[in-house]
Amino acid sequence: MINIEDLMKVKLVIATIVSAEPVEDSKKLIKFEVDAGEEKYRTVFAGIKQYYDASLLIGKKVVMVANLEPREMSFGTSEGMLLAAASPSDEGVFLLTADEGAKAGMKIS
Repeated sequence: MINIEDLMKVKLVIATIVSAEPVEDSKKLIKFEVDAGEEKYRTVFAGIKQYYDASLLIGKKVVMVANLEPREMSFGTSEGMLLAAASPSDEGVFLLTADEGAKAGMKIS
C-alpha cells in the first residue's frame, strides 16, 4: 500500500506518438519519439514489439509517466514510460490511450 503523498509524486501526462520504429537488434523494443507538451520530443523505449506494428501507433495519444528518471539502455536513453495493461495469461499488452479531446502535455489526475 502507498499513501496519497506517494501517489502524487507520479506525474502522468498525455503524450502523442510522433514516430515509432522497431529496434532492429531487439526482440521486444520499439523506439518512440513522443510529444509530451514540452519544448522538445522525448525518446521512450517500450517492450511491446511482439504486440504492435510500430507504424500503426503514430498519432496515438497515450499515457506516459513523465517524471521517471531517464534510463540508459544499449539502444539509447529512455526518457519516460508508456503505460499499458498486460494480460496475466499472456493474451497481450494494451497501451492506455486517451479520448480525442486530450492533448499532449495534459496532466492526468
